[in-house]
Amino acid sequence: MSKFGELIDDNQPLLLFFFNNEDALTVSMHPVLKDVAAALGDSGKVIKIDTQKNEKLCEALRVKVLPTLMIYKAGEMLWRQSGEQDANTLISLMQDHK
Repeated sequence: MSKFGELIDDNQPLLLFFFNNEDALTVSMHPVLKDVAAALGDSGKVIKIDTQKNEKLCEALRVKVLPTLMIYKAGEMLWRQSGEQDANTLISLMQDHK
């Protein structure tokens, strides 16, 4: 969890995407996340978090539905949503939090 604290303390917006490789919906969103990361360039980060490998973190953040997406900046959660999102929506949200 200390790595997580360091990760979210960044002054750039950070999009966290919680997924499971056995869940078709979350796997289908991987290309969307690539588009978001490409559009953001150096102005933000997209981090994929495998729920099976990060059970304690998911428990602490109460991630129960997949996919779950969160935007953090400077250690503060600014946005959270569960369910499928399109690239334009995510890009817009990230740009709003620059």
